[in-house]
Amino acid sequence: MESPDLTTPSPARPKVLFVITEDWFFVSHFLPMAEAAREAGFEPVVVTRVRNHAAAIAAVGARIVPLDAERREVGIVAVASALARMTTILRREKPAIVHCIALRSILVGGAAARLAGIHRRIYAVTGLGYLGARRDGTGRAIRFAIGLAIRRLLSGRRTRFLLENTGDAGFLGLPADTPRIVLVGGAGIDPAVYAAAPLPPAPPLKVAVVARMLWSKGIDTIVEAVRLARRRGVDVTLSLYGTPDPSNPRAFPAETLAAWSAEPFIQWHGRTEDVAAVWAAHHIACLPSRGGEGLPRTLLEAAACGRPLLTSDVPGCRDFVRDGQDGFVLPAGDPRAFAAALARFAAEPDLAARMGASARIRVENGYTIADLKRAVAGLYRDLSRTK
Repeated sequence: MESPDLTTPSPARPKVLFVITEDWFFVSHFLPMAEAAREAGFEPVVVTRVRNHAAAIAAVGARIVPLDAERREVGIVAVASALARMTTILRREKPAIVHCIALRSILVGGAAARLAGIHRRIYAVTGLGYLGARRDGTGRAIRFAIGLAIRRLLSGRRTRFLLENTGDAGFLGLPADTPRIVLVGGAGIDPAVYAAAPLPPAPPLKVAVVARMLWSKGIDTIVEAVRLARRRGVDVTLSLYGTPDPSNPRAFPAETLAAWSAEPFIQWHGRTEDVAAVWAAHHIACLPSRGGEGLPRTLLEAAACGRPLLTSDVPGCRDFVRDGQDGFVLPAGDPRAFAAALARFAAEPDLAARMGASARIRVENGYTIADLKRAVAGLYRDLSRTK
């Protein structure tokens, strides 16, 4: 049987058109949404910058429309050019629903949808990134302005907001219980792929972070926490998995990561393609975020593998991790608090296994790919019927 043609539109099905900055981001987090759209009777179309992941997107039955734009280009000319190209695409494609993922895509895609006369829009706020981690007056002012623009200028009665945590409703200036908000459990996890694994032998207590190497992720917090714990006699090691993001203004440079890795109890490994193997080799999963998260996939993956979670008291992280049950939720940017938690894990050998088992059950009840697809497919069907 011949493979379907994914380069031309299907006249038989209404379209859900996804707007997202990067093809890798869509593949790492949102492929189940394209599958949900297709299974609900829509043609999924993905407008994105295409680099190395077009085949993975096409494999789930989605058609790709390239849009070349760099996330760091925020000047008026660059934004106007992206808006004009996006508006042209939407007028040509005539989707039933425009589904914009993350803030830049919401601003550009939402404005283009308004210009193109497309009223059924979904804005997926997947966290605020570096902007959400800033606590200065400028950061607060920018967040307020963006939230106001999305709520007042880019939204209508047929706009829906897909959120991963309740805190982002406040950013939008909307009550969390409004019918216009649909809350989902992050990107969804397949528990069969991220299977629970027995803990490795100890000591040492092995801690890992799987995340981009950014200031907003708090990588420096856990580095200092491990140093403090070791000075107090705790036999603990730290593994860092991930790369700097050149588009992020506060990425840790490779030189800093190499300097940390020169310490005998810290190792930076770079990007990993086998996250399940990382958690099989470690006792504790850590994400000491300073904020700006949606619902971090790294926490879901580690929890599915049966690992306790050491994270910060910020939206997204605290929405998933139940303090004292699935792990510990600690003040952001406080290495002493993280060091104390590491000391407790080292002193109580059964604690990691007990919390890890609880975290696994947490994932299985509301945070799977099946849960995500069911919620998103229902949203598409309901929105398509809204007058």
